[in-house]
Amino acid sequence: MADKRWIQELLFDALDLRMSYAAERIRDERRSEHQDLLLFDHKRFGKVLMLDGAVQLTTGDEFIYHEMMGHVPVLAHGRAREVLIVGGGDCGLAEEVLKHPSIERLTQVEIDAAVVDFAKEHLSELTAPVFADTRFDLIIADGMEYVAKTARRFDVVMVDSTDPAGPGAALFSRQFYAAAKRCLAPGGVLVTQNGVPFLQPDELASTIGHLRGLFADAACYVAAVPSYVGGHLAMGWGSDNPRLRRASVKTIARRYREAGEFATRYWTPEVHAAAFALPRFIAAQLAEIKS
Repeated sequence: MADKRWIQELLFDALDLRMSYAAERIRDERRSEHQDLLLFDHKRFGKVLMLDGAVQLTTGDEFIYHEMMGHVPVLAHGRAREVLIVGGGDCGLAEEVLKHPSIERLTQVEIDAAVVDFAKEHLSELTAPVFADTRFDLIIADGMEYVAKTARRFDVVMVDSTDPAGPGAALFSRQFYAAAKRCLAPGGVLVTQNGVPFLQPDELASTIGHLRGLFADAACYVAAVPSYVGGHLAMGWGSDNPRLRRASVKTIARRYREAGEFATRYWTPEVHAAAFALPRFIAAQLAEIKS
């Protein structure tokens, strides 16, 4: 191990916790206008992308997060045609969303063009199918400004953000969530990245509190992503149609068949429905939240 560089994830320094990775190879390391970018190879996780010292994805387990953030709202909605992704510069989420033939246009608003270029260069397994799809529309802009001003309306809005620091901080504000709701079509769904509740309870509480003040149905669902240290990852959910979150396994399975039963490695109709059944400690955190 002496010849390997150890990379430390700094996200949880305030909790006196760091995760270290032995990098077999540093593929790229640079500073963009907005953040530090680092990509290295790890024996188990594959290619690891870090932004400002926090793991964003690994090629070993990215399918879990991207499948759950992408397929859950699209199949719960059932009639999604227009989808907006805010963030997601690595294009892993876009790749999953575009597997749905019913999607007519996928718009992605990313603030940092360098992240997209970085992914094109080093993560072509994610970006190549996305940029080859004529339904994909990339806009380099501030996501907060875009949702506040656009005249377009979307069936699903997905906030594939970094943690609430740096360029991602504004995407956790009530102002942002209100603007995101403004550009939702009637019956639409907003999903958000909300960290690991065991280590980041305030992040989830803040978002759910905001969503409860904006939507008739505000909740979260969970997935187990190994590279996101600390247990379950939470994804926030906001909609004015409570029935969407309660779609049965039978309904989701039928919609999946109609979508062509594309290959998945984590998501299934059963996992989809079960993801909204929260562990008691997370449910207790939500029960204490005031909007």
